[in-house]
Amino acid sequence: MKVDEIMAPGETIEIGRFEFTAEKIVEFARKFDPQYFHLDAEKAKESVLGGLCASGWHVTAAMMKCNVEAIRRQAREAIAKGGTPPKFGPSPGFRNLKWLKPVYAGDTVTYTMRFTASRPIPNRPGRNLVEMSYEGVNQKGELVYSMDGSVVEFD
Repeated sequence: MKVDEIMAPGETIEIGRFEFTAEKIVEFARKFDPQYFHLDAEKAKESVLGGLCASGWHVTAAMMKCNVEAIRRQAREAIAKGGTPPKFGPSPGFRNLKWLKPVYAGDTVTYTMRFTASRPIPNRPGRNLVEMSYEGVNQKGELVYSMDGSVVEFD
């Protein structure tokens, strides 16, 4: 089964939620984005961001974690119903990545994915390019993250 057989263009699903605790923010920042407003709550208060906040890359990585978990969950559900889940390959990239508002310690971001299109890849029989858009909204209902992505799907 292919994505366009189970979702209509424009259809949106929730893929998961992620709670950004101070501990998770600092742990990620120490490894990958060691800027003071991601590492030190007191110093972060003096920054333009006004408090300890997650790296944009942390917000993006959390979306990917939710996305992969959603794909695995949907695959298990399809198999349980006697179906065949879509077969995904690599992603050729993304566009329009935006970190629209800071994600602070204590925030929970709910991520959604909107299926936008699927088309055959020229000169690659049995392969399609699936396009989707992702958004993340905090517990206040504020849009904090968005990105357009694509992935190769095999027949």
